Amino acid sequence: MATDIIAVVGATGTGKSELSLDIAERLAAAGQSAEIINADAMQLYRGMDIGTAKLSLDERRGIPHHMLDVLDVTAEGSVAAYQADARAAIEGVLERHAVPILVGGSGLYVSSVIFDFQFPVRDARVRARLEQDLADNGIGMLYRRLVEADPESASAIGQHNGRRIVRALEVIELTGVPVSGQLPDQPVAWRPSTILALRHPRDLLVERLDRRVEKMWAKGLVDEVEALVPHGLEQGVTASRAIGYAQALAQLHGTLSQEEAIADAQALTRRYARRQVSWFRRYRDAVWLDADDPNLLRNAEAAIGI
Repeated sequence: MATDIIAVVGATGTGKSELSLDIAERLAAAGQSAEIINADAMQLYRGMDIGTAKLSLDERRGIPHHMLDVLDVTAEGSVAAYQADARAAIEGVLERHAVPILVGGSGLYVSSVIFDFQFPVRDARVRARLEQDLADNGIGMLYRRLVEADPESASAIGQHNGRRIVRALEVIELTGVPVSGQLPDQPVAWRPSTILALRHPRDLLVERLDRRVEKMWAKGLVDEVEALVPHGLEQGVTASRAIGYAQALAQLHGTLSQEEAIADAQALTRRYARRQVSWFRRYRDAVWLDADDPNLLRNAEAAIGI
């Protein structure tokens, strides 16, 4: 293979984990070991399993996985920290003469690893002022400011993620450059990579996502969330806002019925999937594969050069 890294990306619910495992097994059959590096921001958190569709140990088929269960639910997620840790994991895989397979749908996390992605400086005073604006005036006002300054980032972030809106406005104020401009149209690769992007027809994806959320509740998401509360889930600025977890917390507190919680999580999941698709469409060298194609693995093998 003429590549250092295989990246399997796409919207939630497109079968990225399954394909990555199939690829790893196919490489092993060809005499080449592989290891998987997680690029799903919420799967970094310990105990957040059902709502993130995290593979259990048995489901990992004996293939080594990295960047899973590395954060407490009280920790604030940081793309810059993830970049350093994920790249270190990849370097370790390569030193073992194995193939790293980067798998996930968190676009910024994926980009931070596979591209020469530099993070702007931070300024605690600027951030504190923006966070005070958020507390005093609400998320709507800050979101409108972001739409005016950087509509592309505003669309990608959405109007419900106050933490990321604040960060985007902080970057703009400090650098004068929109966040979307931090990733150029033709980004430079960190290492040679083959990017496989999975897609479903929109109507099929919507149906899959709605059923996926319903299955999470049926599998015990509310119980999982209740068990995480004593570990500080509600104090975690990142984990507590994850889709599914925020709604399950609201159900536990009685502010949403189960039906309302599921419907809200479904709507947010569909919106998030649309943002994921828009993000990965920027990857000009990505090989797009139809997730429901019976020849999916064969097409992936051809793209990789196995």
